[in-house]
Amino acid sequence: MISVRDLSYAYGREPIFSGTGFYLGKNQKAGLVGANGAGKSTLFKLITGEEMPDEGKIEVGGQVLLVPQEVKRDPEMENSTTIRKYLDPRNQKEDYELLRIISKLELAQFNLDSRPINLSGGQKTKLAIARALVQEPEVLLLDEPTNFLDTEGKKWVMNFLGRYPNTLIVVSHDLNLLDSKIDKILEINLQTKKIDEYAGNYSSYVKLKQEKEELLVRQIHVQERHIIQMKKGWLKMSHVKSEKGVRQKLQLERRIEKMEENLPSMPPEAKKIKVKLPEPSWVGEIPIMAKKLGKAYGTKKVLTNVSFDIRRGERIALLGSNGAGKSTLIKILMGILTADEGEIIRDEKLSIGYYSQEFESFDFGKTLLESVKEKCQLPEGVIRAQLGRFLFSGERVFQKVGSLSGGEKTRLSIALLLVQNFNLLILDEPTTFLDVLSQRLILEALKAYRGAMIIVSHTPEFIEELKPSRKFLLPENKMVLM
Repeated sequence: MISVRDLSYAYGREPIFSGTGFYLGKNQKAGLVGANGAGKSTLFKLITGEEMPDEGKIEVGGQVLLVPQEVKRDPEMENSTTIRKYLDPRNQKEDYELLRIISKLELAQFNLDSRPINLSGGQKTKLAIARALVQEPEVLLLDEPTNFLDTEGKKWVMNFLGRYPNTLIVVSHDLNLLDSKIDKILEINLQTKKIDEYAGNYSSYVKLKQEKEELLVRQIHVQERHIIQMKKGWLKMSHVKSEKGVRQKLQLERRIEKMEENLPSMPPEAKKIKVKLPEPSWVGEIPIMAKKLGKAYGTKKVLTNVSFDIRRGERIALLGSNGAGKSTLIKILMGILTADEGEIIRDEKLSIGYYSQEFESFDFGKTLLESVKEKCQLPEGVIRAQLGRFLFSGERVFQKVGSLSGGEKTRLSIALLLVQNFNLLILDEPTTFLDVLSQRLILEALKAYRGAMIIVSHTPEFIEELKPSRKFLLPENKMVLM
C-alpha cells in the first residue's frame, strides 16, 4: 500500500511536485509515466525515504525495494562475495530457481559463485532486478527494468511482473507488455506538477490521454479566437474619449490580459518539433567495409567469418539477440576493439559519430552548454536553439550533465551527435531510457539525418520508422533487404 497526500517537492527553485497525491492499494499494479525529467525517479526516492518531501505525507505499508535505471553503487552488491548471497541472503530459494531467473535475465554465463562486483553496469542492473524478483518485497519499484534486455527477456520480465503477488509501480516504455495486468496509470504532469491518476490499463490510458489532449487543444484554440475578437473590439474603442468609454476600454484590456495569463499551455505532443542538422561531411561510396572478421573471448567465439559493408547515406539495422556479437562488431568497426581475424577498410574521409547507452564520453561535471560547445564551432545562440529543440531550454542549458536522468542523457547524446557533421552514425540502443515524446523527437531528428547509419534497437517500431534499406543478422552473418 502507498498513500501520498499533499506532496510538494522542489529541486532548488524548480518545483517538481506541488500539492499532489495518489493512492495505491495492496497488491495493485501501476505504471508510472511522464516526460524525461518530470520527476519519476524523484518520486521513487521520496517513496523509499532517500529524499524527504518539502510538504505533505507519504505512507508505505511493508518493505519497499527500488531497482533504479542504472545501478551505479549498491553496497549490498559490493559487500556480497557471491551472486547467490546477493540474490538470496536468507537462503529461501533452491539453486535451480536462482539459475533459472538469472538465465532469463541473460546472465546465464555467470554461476552462483561468481562475484557480483565484477559485472558490467548493465549486468549489475539485471542482477538487481533478479534480486528484487527473488525477495518479493511488499512494495516493489522498478525504473525501466527492460532497458538492457532483448525482446525475449523483456517478455519474460513483464510476464513475471504480471504475476507479482504484491504492490508494484513500474516505469517502462514497454508498458504495453504489462498491459493486461495494470490497475492504473500514474502520470506526472510536467505543466501542473501534479500526479494524474487514470483507472485501467495502459491502452485505456493512451486513449483517454489522447482524448483529453485533443479536447484541451480545441479549448485553447477557441479561447485564442475569443481573445483575438476581444482585441479587435478593443481597437475599435481607440477613438473613444469619454470617461465611461475609457473605463470600459481599460476593463476590456484587463480582461484580455487575464485571459492570456490563464490560457493553458499546449501539450508537448501538440507542438511541432523541427531539428535542422548540419550536412554530413563528404565520404566515398563505401565509407566502411569489414572482410571475414573473427573475434573470440577466450574459448568463446563471438564473431566468425563476418563480412559487412555500408554505402554512403544508407541505413542498416544490426539485429540479433543479446550475446550474438552486435556490440563486439560495432566496437571493431569503431576501432575500439581489434579483430582476431579479417580486416576493416575505412574510407580516408570517414567520420563516425557513436552513441552508446553507457554514456562513457560524458564529463558529468560540465554543463550542457559547455558539453556542446567543446564538440562544435557553432555560435552560442545556435547551440542554445539546438538544445531547446531537444527539450533543454532556458536556464536548463546551465544544468550539470551528471544531474540528468537516463532519458535526458540520451537526448543530449543524440543532440551532440547531430550538431556535428559526421558522415556515419553508429547508434547502440538509442531508445533506452526514453519516454514516448523523447522517442518521437529523436526519431524525427534521425529521419532528417542524411549520412549513413548503423542502428541497434530492440524497439521494432523505431527501426521500421527509420526505414533502413538492409538488415544485418547475427549470428547468421547474413545481410538481407528490408
